[in-house]
Amino acid sequence: MNHSSHSVFNGYRLIASGSLAKIALIVRRAIAADSLASILVFDNETGRSIDIDTRGTDDDVVARYAPAATDAARASEPRSRGRPKLGVVAREVTLLPRHWDWLGQQPGGASVALRKLVEQASRQHAGSDSWRDGQERAYQFMSEMACDLPGFAEAAHALFADDRVRFGELIAGWPDDVRKHAFALAFEDVP
Repeated sequence: MNHSSHSVFNGYRLIASGSLAKIALIVRRAIAADSLASILVFDNETGRSIDIDTRGTDDDVVARYAPAATDAARASEPRSRGRPKLGVVAREVTLLPRHWDWLGQQPGGASVALRKLVEQASRQHAGSDSWRDGQERAYQFMSEMACDLPGFAEAAHALFADDRVRFGELIAGWPDDVRKHAFALAFEDVP
C-alpha cells in the first residue's frame, strides 16, 4: 500500500496517520488530554486494531516503536563466515512421487525449482492477491469501526463482490473519516 503504516481514530474521527512511533506519541498525548477518549489504532496493512503501550516518557514511547535497523544498516555490518543468512525456512512439503522425480531433475534441485515456481506464481497472481488483501483490510477495519453503522452488512457484500460503486453508495452516510478510510483500505486509495 502507498499510505501511512498506521492510523489512529478518536471515535469516528481520524486524528493522525503515520509511523507507529509517531502514532504512539499521538495516542499518549490524546489519552493524557482526555482519559475517556475512545482511541483506536489500526495497522493499515491488515486493517486490524492494535494495542499501543504508552507507559513511560515520550522518549520511552518513541523508542519502543522506533523502526528496527534498516537493511542498509544491516548490510554495513561485517559479514560472518559460512553461508549467507537468506531467511530460508524449512517446512514439510507433501508431493506425489512423480512430482519429487520432476523436481529432482531440475537444475539446482528441488528447493531451487520450488522457489522459482513460487516466485513465478506470486508475480502472476499479484493483482488478485492485492485485491483480496484490500478486501480483507477494509473488512477488518469496518468490523471494528462500522459494524453498528447503517448498511454495514450490505457494504460488506458489495466489498467482497468488488462492486466499488455500490460499496461507495452504501457507505456514503457513514462518518467522513470512517468512510474515506474504509474506501482507501479497500481500493488502495490514499486516505
